[in-house]
Amino acid sequence: MLKIRHVLIVLGILMFPAASSAVQVSIGIGIPHVSIGINLPAYPRLVVVPGYPVYYAPRMQANYFFYDGMYWVFQGDNWYASSWYNGPWWFVEPYAVPVYVLRIPVRYYRQPPAYFRGWRADAPPRWSGHWGRDWEQRRSGWDRWDRRAAPAPAPLPAYQRQYSGDRYPRQVEQQHELQQQRYRYQPRDPVVRQQYQERYQERSVQTPARQNRQGAPEERGSRQQDIQRPTSRQQDGPTAPRSQSPQRGGENVQRSIPASPQEGNLKARESRQPPQPWLDQRRQQTPGSQEREKRQQGRDATREQKRNQAQEKDRDRDRNR
Repeated sequence: MLKIRHVLIVLGILMFPAASSAVQVSIGIGIPHVSIGINLPAYPRLVVVPGYPVYYAPRMQANYFFYDGMYWVFQGDNWYASSWYNGPWWFVEPYAVPVYVLRIPVRYYRQPPAYFRGWRADAPPRWSGHWGRDWEQRRSGWDRWDRRAAPAPAPLPAYQRQYSGDRYPRQVEQQHELQQQRYRYQPRDPVVRQQYQERYQERSVQTPARQNRQGAPEERGSRQQDIQRPTSRQQDGPTAPRSQSPQRGGENVQRSIPASPQEGNLKARESRQPPQPWLDQRRQQTPGSQEREKRQQGRDATREQKRNQAQEKDRDRDRNR
């Protein structure tokens, strides 16, 4: 019985911290974003770090901060960032962490790693010794700054309090759309601005770009139809003068197209009329013979007119009798 009692006590001790922290720690978001084991049921309480443009979460058992419009978490010796309080999170290289995040004093880390022990609570962590000489050379001067020139803290995105539990947006595109509508602040720190653009703005542009590429064949097809339609209409009606010289058996054959609609209609009528040899012979006559022919036609018409008049007079006499 004594052994069983000891086992139950040990199990109760092991289960108690897990139950107390289950509200804040659980399975996080996976690929393509990293899982850092933080799952917040609601918007956390954030407080400004005195003298710094940074917020921290005093009630969380996590190294959770807010700076320049984005959330920053130090977990498992790595930094992560997100524009929403519960992720999804992305990994941030040590060389890309903003200087004001690096300068947060040790005392505001609610879950400091073991190697923080012995460091001054009112000073930032000793990143230079931790990340090595190469990092120190690339981030030289990160711990030297004028406190009087520090920027003001960015406004908190309080609108995110409305989104918790099942209402929390998990898709990056949806988060970005809500942020554009409800949170007009834009990052001012160049390092933060670059990461924001890489993670959100470029991602949001890629989706319509892919849609445009997918719809390109249809657009090209519609353009070709639009181009072909007026062409066909032009072919149905009269066309402008042009000449073609196709080759047949090595010889060039010239084809001419009517210069005007009237000529085109005249040609069409002539093509529909039956052959008239006498008309062709008349067209082949000389100008003098054509003139004589016209005069002869005039005389014939005069005689025909006089003949008709005489006949009409004879009819009138017959009627009078």
